[in-house]
Amino acid sequence: MSDRPRLVGINHVALEVGDVDAALEFYGRFFTFDDVERHGDAAFIELGDQFIALMQGRFQPPDTTRHFGLVVDDKDATRRALEAAGVAILPGRFLDFLDPWGNRVQIVQYDQIRFAKTSEVLEEMGLEL
Repeated sequence: MSDRPRLVGINHVALEVGDVDAALEFYGRFFTFDDVERHGDAAFIELGDQFIALMQGRFQPPDTTRHFGLVVDDKDATRRALEAAGVAILPGRFLDFLDPWGNRVQIVQYDQIRFAKTSEVLEEMGLEL
């Protein structure tokens, strides 16, 4: 047994955006999210037992390889929603795109990854996956 703590998950990801309201509108064009909590220049999008924090203030150039992955229930529906919203999908074998502030997002489907939420969390989210 190690005396060092073991990493067991990610609680949240913080994204720097130029405008929080515009970011909520952008992501809301192709994702459904119910619970959003606002505090000053930040918004927190609930993802069951995790969340995305949208933080106002992005000054660095667009991401190239640095990215984060969002888990969805239907990757094909996400692709269609991105295309319908006019969001450019980046070339490559993954479903990646840049938001208007240069954050690179990769879409992964829940049943295609090694990831499991408890039945309680799934029920709270209204999901049957």
